[in-house]
Amino acid sequence: MSVKIAVLPGDGIGREIVDEALKVLDVLNKHFDLNAEWEEAAIGGAGYDESGDPYPEATRKLCRDSDAVLLGAVGGPKWEPLDKPLRPEAGLLRIREDLGLFANYRPAKVHEQLIHASTLKPEVIQGVDILVVRELVSGIYFGQPRGIETLPNGEKRGFNTLAYKTSEIERIARKAFEAARLRRNKVCSIDKANVLESTEYWREVVTALHAAEYSDVELSHMYVDNAAMQLIRNPKQFDVIVTTNMFGDILSDEASMLTGSIGMLPSASIGEVFAMYEPIHGSAPDIAGQNLANPLATILSVSMLLRFSLDRADLADKVEQAVENTLNAGVRTVDLADGGVSVSCSGMGDAVCKELEALA
Repeated sequence: MSVKIAVLPGDGIGREIVDEALKVLDVLNKHFDLNAEWEEAAIGGAGYDESGDPYPEATRKLCRDSDAVLLGAVGGPKWEPLDKPLRPEAGLLRIREDLGLFANYRPAKVHEQLIHASTLKPEVIQGVDILVVRELVSGIYFGQPRGIETLPNGEKRGFNTLAYKTSEIERIARKAFEAARLRRNKVCSIDKANVLESTEYWREVVTALHAAEYSDVELSHMYVDNAAMQLIRNPKQFDVIVTTNMFGDILSDEASMLTGSIGMLPSASIGEVFAMYEPIHGSAPDIAGQNLANPLATILSVSMLLRFSLDRADLADKVEQAVENTLNAGVRTVDLADGGVSVSCSGMGDAVCKELEALA
């Protein structure tokens, strides 16, 4: 039985990194029994250029008709002058909301071979393996009312609304507790309960759910400013972090740098029905078209796609092992080379495919 993947390269380096991920899928089709097919569609700036919409209706239909979505990256200075609803980032927010992708899994795992690529001391980051579970379709990024208004005295004011309902908190907390049960059984919930009533309520709901359904999991709470410090001071204390949309956006990018490069971090955005997989980095327009990008985050996103959407943990393990073997062989893109010899984006993809074929 074949599976269908919607492929959305997007903008900037999106095309380059997605092409390397598709090479991996080709190998899985040829040498393993994946039997996957895919169809491409535009999103972000590419969507606007094609149809005047950063999330075109044709893209929406394809995603809803597919077993999973693989996304590259969106955004770039070319589209910044557009009105906010037409910018590439608006397309990203809309696809998350439209597909109900409320849970964003962002793993940050330090690879032993890359331990010296990090700016932190090896003894601080060795063995770090963190999963950030970020709420993705509520909170301040989606709250209403929002906007920029002119006050009676002529001064302007910008405003956004941070709000969470019980159901929105419970469903993301459940994902975190269930993920922890498969890892080291620890969840740290991040909030700012001492200042923000919305996150005071977040803490109350997480605590109640833990007592009622997940008392076997160790639960702790931490203010977001302290969490940002602790991620640098002692990252090994964390197993699963669960937090709001904005806090998760910030903390997961911070956690990514423990690994030495944001180009190493995949992510999965999961809902009740649909799921989308993408690297956590942006479109990097400064290096787009130069074949310099690190495709490993996108290739590892394919691994997450295999594991969570296609129920092919066996193939996910193969892809992850191929990446490990490639790193063991000393292959590095420029972001990881630390002044040494590096390969191109396509060169890294070819190296991973060679290692994957060897596992067949």
